Amino acid sequence: MYSNTSDNHIILRKGVYDDLPAMLQLFTATIDEVCKKDYNLQQLEAWKSGAENEERWMKVIKDQYVVVAVTETKIAGFCTLDQGNYIDLLFVHKDCQHRGIATLLYRHIEKEALLKNEKKITADVSKTARPFFKKRGFHVVQEQTVHVKGIAMTNYKMVKNLIS
Repeated sequence: MYSNTSDNHIILRKGVYDDLPAMLQLFTATIDEVCKKDYNLQQLEAWKSGAENEERWMKVIKDQYVVVAVTETKIAGFCTLDQGNYIDLLFVHKDCQHRGIATLLYRHIEKEALLKNEKKITADVSKTARPFFKKRGFHVVQEQTVHVKGIAMTNYKMVKNLIS
């Protein structure tokens, strides 16, 4: 697929089925810790319930371009690209925040989109992740209210033009 990239003892590699348990644990722990300043407890619980949808996660691994960042032996973060131009998931472990891991993952995913001759890249972004995406050249197209298990949550449809 692609050669491993090493930076600060972080290795990027393709995500595989065996990574799912660690990815799910990272997903829920990150929402709990990192997103708690932007969403209330009900919203966090509803969002984390997405980890229970095993079929969706199997589909992510099967159908999306998945890259994981590994430090020593644990997964520090992951990012997925759906249909060549949509960032479906981007999560970095709560203990690995502010180390440049999200940036490494994002750059890798953007390169992949460019290799596929994509003209833009989009994402539905949480309040927590919005500043990160803004810093990478994304702009908000629309503020959205999404309903997860009957709980309303705000996120943002964001887009970045890859070819100017």
